[in-house]
Amino acid sequence: MKASLTALMAATTLVLGLAPPATAEAGARFSVPGRAKSTCADAPLTIRFPSPPTLGSSGAIEVRRADGTLADRIEAASAKTDRKNIGGALSDTGLPHEFSYESIMIDGDTARVYPHRQFEYGQEYYVTVDPGVFTGFDGVQDPRAWRFTTRKHAPQGRRLTVSASGAGDFCTVQGAVDAVPTGNTTPVTIDVRPGVYTEIVYVREDRPHITVRGAGARRTTIQYANNDLRNGDKALSDGGPADVCPRRVLETSDLHNCWRASFGVDAADFRISDVTLRNTTPDGGSQAEAFRGNNERIVLERVDLRSHQDTLRLQGKGFVTDSRISGDTDFVWGTGTVFIQDSVLESTDSGYISQSRNDATRPGAVFVRTRLTRAAGVQDASVVLSRSAVWRFTHSQAVFIDTAMDAHVAPVGWQIDPNDCAQAQSASFWEYRSTDLSGGAIDTSRRLPCSRQLTAEEAEQWSEPSFVLGGWDPEPDHR
Repeated sequence: MKASLTALMAATTLVLGLAPPATAEAGARFSVPGRAKSTCADAPLTIRFPSPPTLGSSGAIEVRRADGTLADRIEAASAKTDRKNIGGALSDTGLPHEFSYESIMIDGDTARVYPHRQFEYGQEYYVTVDPGVFTGFDGVQDPRAWRFTTRKHAPQGRRLTVSASGAGDFCTVQGAVDAVPTGNTTPVTIDVRPGVYTEIVYVREDRPHITVRGAGARRTTIQYANNDLRNGDKALSDGGPADVCPRRVLETSDLHNCWRASFGVDAADFRISDVTLRNTTPDGGSQAEAFRGNNERIVLERVDLRSHQDTLRLQGKGFVTDSRISGDTDFVWGTGTVFIQDSVLESTDSGYISQSRNDATRPGAVFVRTRLTRAAGVQDASVVLSRSAVWRFTHSQAVFIDTAMDAHVAPVGWQIDPNDCAQAQSASFWEYRSTDLSGGAIDTSRRLPCSRQLTAEEAEQWSEPSFVLGGWDPEPDHR
């Protein structure tokens, strides 16, 4: 047994390119993405155990510079609800906002440690782990056991690459976003290579003109279990001025809910393509956007958006094409003007496909050539196209043109609160040439009385993105 353990530690030393540690640490293997002598400044730290570990409740993981000064400290006791600033987030008051996040995450036999901030470039570090951080693990105290060095210089330029394996400029999407200068005026493309990136991503308002491009929705996934209980109204009901949302559209309703998306964007002229964005919050785990965009000219192309409640939220002007959106409750919603075309909207349970909260100054949500499908087990007539609290959002608009829909869509089509068409005179619930999934015309005679069928001329006009979006041509420019 002693010989095999010694061999394992020698192999670990060879992988990291380090001097042999003084003592073996129960067969655990320590690594960073890429090479230990040249890793990303935003690299997470990885410990692989012989068997699945359990997070303890005492002790800490410390990262120190080669001279012994402390660079970061991650406490086991607070790892599940740790806090850090992401993306330089600022509240509406100008104070830095800290997100709740998990600084130590366990997946099978692997623990990943997510520091509170990026490391410095051209710096050597070592890591220690106290006993008690992982149950039954004696820890790491030898400063020679786990060392790494960051790359000498920060990547710059109009094209940046992200690779979870450490083969790119950055190891995280947020690391690349943070490299875009504030006040940016030129297009910057961030290429995200195949892999799974478990992180909250936030793009501040003063970082416009960013394109995030994956390697394909089946190959690049950005995910996190962010939600209202972790970073929204339910978590921050007693929050201070550092928690108030910037760019609030509805002064009271939008007080804290901007922080709960797994991928949030407050910048204009943002594009994202060829990725899966997944909010991994379980069903019933509260509102949990996979993507939230709150500015002008936001484009999503060939994306797969997955959550349950509130999957896609757009508050400015947004365009979605050739994509898939899955959810059950208001999974396309917001105060913005949204044009969605040539996409699949999958209901994963009974509920509501959309909820528009636009006012009289702008159109709401327009769906053109979409397919409304359902997951296994979703019952017939259990889903409505859109719902609205018309007593509050008097000008709510949802338009479905050339839509193919399964039988899970209820014959009434729409739902209003109160259920009184006399109070929905300014709302616009419109439909044109709806079919079943085989292309046959469906019976719309039992639709909500205050909804209506468009004429061919009206449908042609509302099928034009630039008409809906106020003259903006959103078609992807393939930068």
